[in-house]
Amino acid sequence: MSPIRLIAASALCATVVLAGCQPRTTAFNNVDITGAQYAREFTLTDHTGARRSLADYKGKVVVVFFGFTQCPDVCPTTLSDLAQVKQKLGPAGNDLQVIFITVDPERDSQQVLAHYVPAFDPSFVGLSGSAQDIDRTAKEFKVFYQKVAGKTPTSYTMDHTAGSYVFDREGRVRLFLKHAQGVDAIVADLKRLL
Repeated sequence: MSPIRLIAASALCATVVLAGCQPRTTAFNNVDITGAQYAREFTLTDHTGARRSLADYKGKVVVVFFGFTQCPDVCPTTLSDLAQVKQKLGPAGNDLQVIFITVDPERDSQQVLAHYVPAFDPSFVGLSGSAQDIDRTAKEFKVFYQKVAGKTPTSYTMDHTAGSYVFDREGRVRLFLKHAQGVDAIVADLKRLL
């Protein structure tokens, strides 16, 4: 074998060997936050009055979204998209749990959440708590929220983080879903975790 062919063959072998050393990664459409040291837990009250934590949903893929029921656009759009995601997953959708955590506990009572959240899908759960509970949970999830004054004391709105967190069946945070990513991109990502 000529020296040039020997060098080329050696380079090709080295490339193959090095390529085999690279870790295999699953390419998600959304932001992979596997191993994040936040968004690890919550303990809040659901819209039926039961205390809930992330551990209650172990065995399912969980999507957590922070919002408020009087939200005019982002919140209903997100919940509607997640209902479509569940439907598109077919039978695997039974292993998906969507959780809506209010950032407006002042107006989003248990009764309000019970009417609002399951209207998108009967399996969806709405969670609330005291203002301190919500603040602690939002900080754990690195979620921003802030009251924005309206024309009257009760007509305020809430600015808030518009993305969602996805947990795998073991309860580990895996993805951050960007708002308006699209139903099909979310379906593809969740299929990888289901």
